[in-house]
Amino acid sequence: MFIFRWVLSLSLLLCALKLSYAEAPLPVVIWHGMGDTCCNNETMGRVVRLVQEEIPGVFVHSVKLGGTESADRNAGFFGNLNSQIDSVCTELASINELKHGVNLMGFSQGGLFLRALVQRCPQLGPHALVSFGSPHSGVARIPECPRDDVLCNWMRKLASRGVYSWYIRDHVVQAQYFKDPERLDDYLQHNIFLPDVNNELLPRKPEYRERLLQLKKMVLVRFANDDMIYPEFSSWFGFLDSQGNSVPVENTTMFKEDWLGLRELDESGRLEYLN
Repeated sequence: MFIFRWVLSLSLLLCALKLSYAEAPLPVVIWHGMGDTCCNNETMGRVVRLVQEEIPGVFVHSVKLGGTESADRNAGFFGNLNSQIDSVCTELASINELKHGVNLMGFSQGGLFLRALVQRCPQLGPHALVSFGSPHSGVARIPECPRDDVLCNWMRKLASRGVYSWYIRDHVVQAQYFKDPERLDDYLQHNIFLPDVNNELLPRKPEYRERLLQLKKMVLVRFANDDMIYPEFSSWFGFLDSQGNSVPVENTTMFKEDWLGLRELDESGRLEYLN
C-alpha cells in the first residue's frame, strides 16, 4: 500500500475538493484500490477522517461493492467492471447527500473506476476528480501481490492463462484494464472495459468527452517507482509504444485528437499533473 504517501499527498490536494461551494461543502466520494476495502480503519478509514478534519461538515461516502468488507475486497479482484460501474452509479444516485454535486477521490484502480463513473453516470454532477497512482491508460503488467494474499495471487494465476480469453476478460478485474502494447489489435477487440472508457473504439462517444469537460478540476497524481502500476506514467495517461518506449500523454493520439477532453482541460488550466 502507498497509504502514507497518499495521505501526505492528500493533505496538499484537499483544496481541489473545496471547489464550488458557498455555505455547505460538496460531498466527497472515495473509491479504494486493489486489495483494500471501503472501510479499513488504517487505510480508507484514515483517508475519510483526514477529509473530514480538513473540510468540516463534509459528507464522505466510501464506495463498497457487496454487503460486507470481504465481498468488497473480493470485488476488487473478481467481477465485471461494466456491471460494477453501473451498480455504483445506481447506488450514488440514490444517496440524497449527493444530489447537488460531488467531488471524487480515487486510489490506484479506484481512480480509474471513478473516471469511468464520470463518463458513464450523467446524474453524478462531478466537480473535481483527484486520482492517486491510477492506471488511466491501463497496465502492461498485471500488478504484483504480497505472497500471503490468496485472492491477489489467484487473480494473477488466472490472468496468466490469458487476459483476453473470454472467461478471464469478463471476470478478472485487472484483465479488464490490461493493455499489451505489442497486441493492440487483440486489446481493442477483446478487452471489455478500457478501450471503451478511453474512447479508443469507433465510433467515438462524444458524451464521454462532454462529461469529463464538466469537471472544474482534474488532478492526476503519479508515484515515481510505482511497484503496482506499470508503466507508472499511466497515471498521467501516458503509456508504452510497441517497442517498449515511453509515450507521454501529449504525444498520444488520444490527447492530440482530444478523444476525452484532456487537451481542453489542460489548456483551460483545469488539469494538473503531480508527482
